[in-house]
Amino acid sequence: MPAARESLLDAAFAALARRPWAAVRMVEVAAAAGVSRQTLYNEFGSKEGLARALVRREADGYLAGVDRALTVPGDPHDPRERLLATAEWITVAARDNALVRAMLTGCWSERLPSPTLSPVPSSSAVPAQRRADGPLPSPGDFVALVRDRAVAVLAQPGTSLADTADLTRSCELAVRLALSCVAAPAERGVTDLVRGALDPQPA
Repeated sequence: MPAARESLLDAAFAALARRPWAAVRMVEVAAAAGVSRQTLYNEFGSKEGLARALVRREADGYLAGVDRALTVPGDPHDPRERLLATAEWITVAARDNALVRAMLTGCWSERLPSPTLSPVPSSSAVPAQRRADGPLPSPGDFVALVRDRAVAVLAQPGTSLADTADLTRSCELAVRLALSCVAAPAERGVTDLVRGALDPQPA
């Protein structure tokens, strides 16, 4: 039931915006989604399963936003604009979504669910739930995922190993600078900070 599952996740996310996760009740989530409580349990198995599925969905949405940022128009031989767009997306996503911020920083407030990042035993017949019950990305995993996505998109055919290594360093630098702005917003803004780090300095 993909549609019911998405409606339930939407309802859970909306409930989380209004109250701490500990106060979110499964029966209220089901009612808000317009489905039975049994449907909710069939999809997620438990409140912990719902939390894992919600975190997995927000992680997927964050990475989809990274992919969009990496495809902004620009000079294919100059990756800076796309790295700037990616850095901007990282800070905006973390600002606007408490779950994304927690995933990127590893700082889970008492208001949020905080599922273990390691996989949990799953007997679910729902493929999406089996995936959610698998390992969840750590902050370090997110750095590597975004860096590797950036390198895959920005590396030109025939790029030498040395140039690919330089690109990899630039991509990771942009990601880590953006994350520093998530933890402590920069007065200049993330775009200026990343641009200054990536632009070659005069000799």
